[in-house]
Amino acid sequence: MRLPWELLVLPSLAWCLADGPMLHGPAFIQEPSHVMFPLDSEEKKVKLNCEVRGNPKPLIRWKLNGTDVDLGMDFRYSVVDGSLLINNPDKAQDAGTYQCIATNSFGTVVSREAKLQFAYLESFSTRTRSTVSVRQGQGMVLLCGPPPHAGELSYAWIFNERPSYQDNRRFVSQETGNLYIAKVEASDVGNYTCVVTNTVTNQRVLGPPTPLMLRDDGAMGEYEPKIEVQFPETVPTAKGATVKLECFALGNPVPAISWRRADGKPLTRKARRHMANGILEIPNFQQEDAGLYECVAENSRGKNVARGQLTFYAQPNWIQKISDIRVAMEESIFWECRANGRPKPTYRWLKNGAPLLTRDRIHIEQGTLNITVVNLSDAGMYQCVAENKHGVIFSNAELGVLAAGPDFSRTLLKKVTLVRVGGDAAIECNPKASPRPIYTWKKGRDVLRENNRITISEDGNLRIVNVTKSDSGSYTCIATNHFGTASSTGNLVVKDPTRVTVSPSSTDVTVGESIVLPCQVTHDHSLDIVFAWSFNGHLIDFDKDGDHFERVGGDSAGDLMIRNIQLKHAGRYVCMVQTSVDWLSVTADLLVRGPPGPPEAVTIDEITDTTAQLSWRPGPDNHSPVTMYVIQARTPFSVGWQAVSTVPELIDGRTFTATVVGLNPWVEYEFRTVAANVIGIGEPSRPSEKRRTEEALPEVTPANVSGGGGSRSELVITWETVPEELQNGQGFGYVVAFRPYGKTIWMLTVLASADACRYVFRNESVRPYSPFEVKVGVFNNKGEGPFSPTTVVYSADEEPSKPPASIFARSLSATDIEVFWASPLQRSRGRIQGYEVKYWRHEDKEENAKKIRTVGNQTSTKITNLQGSALYHLAVKAYNSAGTGPSSATVNVTTRKPPPSQPPGNISWNSSDSKIILNWDQVKALENESEVKGYKVLYRWSRQSSASVIETNKTSVELSLPFDEDYIIEIKPVSEGGDGSSSEQIRIPKLSNAYARGSGASASSACTLSAISTIVISLTARTSL
Repeated sequence: MRLPWELLVLPSLAWCLADGPMLHGPAFIQEPSHVMFPLDSEEKKVKLNCEVRGNPKPLIRWKLNGTDVDLGMDFRYSVVDGSLLINNPDKAQDAGTYQCIATNSFGTVVSREAKLQFAYLESFSTRTRSTVSVRQGQGMVLLCGPPPHAGELSYAWIFNERPSYQDNRRFVSQETGNLYIAKVEASDVGNYTCVVTNTVTNQRVLGPPTPLMLRDDGAMGEYEPKIEVQFPETVPTAKGATVKLECFALGNPVPAISWRRADGKPLTRKARRHMANGILEIPNFQQEDAGLYECVAENSRGKNVARGQLTFYAQPNWIQKISDIRVAMEESIFWECRANGRPKPTYRWLKNGAPLLTRDRIHIEQGTLNITVVNLSDAGMYQCVAENKHGVIFSNAELGVLAAGPDFSRTLLKKVTLVRVGGDAAIECNPKASPRPIYTWKKGRDVLRENNRITISEDGNLRIVNVTKSDSGSYTCIATNHFGTASSTGNLVVKDPTRVTVSPSSTDVTVGESIVLPCQVTHDHSLDIVFAWSFNGHLIDFDKDGDHFERVGGDSAGDLMIRNIQLKHAGRYVCMVQTSVDWLSVTADLLVRGPPGPPEAVTIDEITDTTAQLSWRPGPDNHSPVTMYVIQARTPFSVGWQAVSTVPELIDGRTFTATVVGLNPWVEYEFRTVAANVIGIGEPSRPSEKRRTEEALPEVTPANVSGGGGSRSELVITWETVPEELQNGQGFGYVVAFRPYGKTIWMLTVLASADACRYVFRNESVRPYSPFEVKVGVFNNKGEGPFSPTTVVYSADEEPSKPPASIFARSLSATDIEVFWASPLQRSRGRIQGYEVKYWRHEDKEENAKKIRTVGNQTSTKITNLQGSALYHLAVKAYNSAGTGPSSATVNVTTRKPPPSQPPGNISWNSSDSKIILNWDQVKALENESEVKGYKVLYRWSRQSSASVIETNKTSVELSLPFDEDYIIEIKPVSEGGDGSSSEQIRIPKLSNAYARGSGASASSACTLSAISTIVISLTARTSL
């Protein structure tokens, strides 16, 4: 017999059977909100928004105050895309609470409630008001009494037809509209009118005027404040809202208003005060702003306090919503929704828009809904509603109930399942079915029975442990529920297991070596096999780490070669072997021995002027004991790190303290330690702290003490400064000692500067060029150090007192002249170290003259690079370190005419019997040039840079030269003015026969000279000059 629900075509199943877009229940995109509609609006139309999505398209209807809105009964109502439009809204008929309801084949959901209210402001009914009489100095309240209205109002007052301003005496309450005058004065007499404005409609009405006059029975005396405007004892305030508290007092004198918190906490910094402190405004109200607030009104007669509690509330806000669920029949569902709010929200549940209560299989507790043994009647739209007195929120979800017979179309059994002998086989059976089916397994045609090796799980999966070859075969899973039966078949294939034949073994290696870790197996050759290696838990990437790691071996081997092993390669290596039926691994540990790691915590325990006591902790020995330590030091003056002397001289590997000796006093040092073992020297430690050695007496004296020179009556002493690292302390300076040669008493001068390198002693008694014994000592704050060895320094010389004699000059060429002179005829007082020749052209000024100097007793010199055919003046002076002496008499000399500017032309050559004969035209000098006296012939091998020269007074020359080399030849005229312009270079190529001729330059290539013969040159005159 078939059950009735088995025959239904279920909407809840349509989502998985239909083509096209996904089918689902209604869901709100936009829900209606509260509307305040101005009665005098020109639009005459109200719209309550409601937008819903769903497939099939949901049907929308509306409720007003719990009753369905009948669109057919009232033509003013219409629904457009889900939103409700009301034409010509009427306050009496249309004001109330609206709710949007959406329904399709999956169920119904209801929106939040939205209120439609009508804003209006009627006129004042009273035409006149009675006169108010008060005494001067008395406080007064004028009542506004606003007319009937809906919507928020704002208040103001007109005094004698002009706006009344507010100050510390006047206050208009925005809660009641009343006008308060703390202390009436004569200027307050007149007519007062209350102005009321509706902030929604912007409508404004004026109340009847109220006359104010003063009584004639005298002024009111002083009295303490009386608070007339005060906020309620409890002011509930929403989270994020802006709260305004009003407070105003009557009194004489006019009271001052201040605000405070009763708990002593300061007012929040965002609080603002308005209207002479009559209003306290707190924007963006939060939990921490809640508390008891006090308004204090005070004058000279006393004070009064008003109190009120600001309480914090918050509308519900979702923390956790519910979401759509689709479950199979007979399963259970659990929903939980959670919201925060102040006060704490309560919860209720709706199904298809109707209240849902606990009964039978349905259990509701606050925000949780639990339905057990789900059936088709449970399908539909569910809503969790969280609410407190300040608001209501909805969370919607759809419950779909699935009902279908077993279906393997998308989840067939695995066609082939591979497993090794002795392994475990698992075959999944996972058809789509609702409710869950009952499972049966067959091997071939035989039904499988569970035993100690074969189990069938509740989910239908088959598991066989300790598989044997006899377990091979075809297996069929049969699934059955109320809606039918289905089956699927797969095969189980049993393979031989993989076994390791050669495994890697743990080993020790030294840095830089290479090894191979073997990993060889036997396996079922019908299966693909994959080898992989891991190092310290991380898979080795042979592409990335190919510099050190390489996989070697054949198909059944996955040996690992490690090249150039470093310390970082120490650790655990795992060879992993995998086939489609099994996985196994073997492990080996690699210990790498290498140079020691850096020592740690190098510390300067004690330091003196020349020693430092150090200690350190050993670093890692990298599996080879440390044999020795070396200490290095660095200062601001050293080039990098330098090894230092220690006690003990050799520090063995078991010693962790040493004394560094031979340090310089008052120098900042830092130290580091380097460890070594039989494998090598390790990395140095981190540097120690920087410490300065103590001060000591200076020990190093200045180097290269010398001097001399200077001006008359001066003794100049110079030396090289002592380097800072050798000054041994602060306050370093020099002591300069000197005395005339042969004397016994030293004269001393102290120079308190470490940079001093020169001292000049001036005294008229110092004779020129007199010898002095000189030495320079050192000192610092600790005392005086040694002096340098004594050396002899001469005092400043005196300028020569006599001029040179017998000055003579002659012209050598157009550019050169030679000058001669004799020593002074009389003995000069100053020592002569050489002579200075001054020369200048006649056209130039003497002060622009050029100078050259000779050294020693030389009494002639050659002056070059002069201008041809020019008159020059010359004078000579003797000089020494003190300066120059008097000048000699001036002599004149004229340079010769310039040499010919025209080079030899029409050059020709011919060769015969190892001889080369050159011919050229005679050169004619111009009128302003020197006459030609002869010619110079310059010749060289083409691969040489220096040339040989032959001079002749003819216009031809005969050269006896070997023919196995290229030659370069030039010819230039010779005159009294010097050598003239050279001809262009003539290239005579290596000759292959004894007879050749040519003219001008030759472009033949040069050849390598294999032998050099003696060159015999003969000159034969052809043309006389």
